[in-house]
Amino acid sequence: MDIFLLIIGFLLVLLGIIGSFLPILPGCLTGWFGLLVLHFTTVIPMNWTFLGITLAIALLISLLDYIIPAIGAKRFGGSKYGVYGTTIGLIVGLLTPIPFGILIGAFLGAFIGELIYDTSDRKRAIKASFGSFIGLLASATIEFAVAFVFVILFLRKFWEFKSEFF
Repeated sequence: MDIFLLIIGFLLVLLGIIGSFLPILPGCLTGWFGLLVLHFTTVIPMNWTFLGITLAIALLISLLDYIIPAIGAKRFGGSKYGVYGTTIGLIVGLLTPIPFGILIGAFLGAFIGELIYDTSDRKRAIKASFGSFIGLLASATIEFAVAFVFVILFLRKFWEFKSEFF
């Protein structure tokens, strides 16, 4: 049973890396579930502090996935309307079954929000939309880095107890 849990846990941390780029999967949380499954084996002792800290990080990164693109829109000159548009666009893009829906949603949401604020200033609307796109790329990069660290933590924990697995 431990080998089965080890394989499932490893697949989950790998899915966490994939999920950092696919908006369907919450990357860090999926990776964290891989760490949790690893700790359910009888070989590796349960470490609640380790799991609690990594869960807090995964939840924080998942929350930041929705905040960072809005911050990017604001940094590039967007108004409150652009920030709200980015957030709404992210959620709508996440729910639409089109490829790159979250990217398109964030960009169009910021653009439409800025146009609602000021219909005559399209240049600023495009600049704010670009900022939301940069923010989305930044949040994906951060999520990838954390998911990659979860893979490293998984492998280190496994390596520490590998002789007991086989």
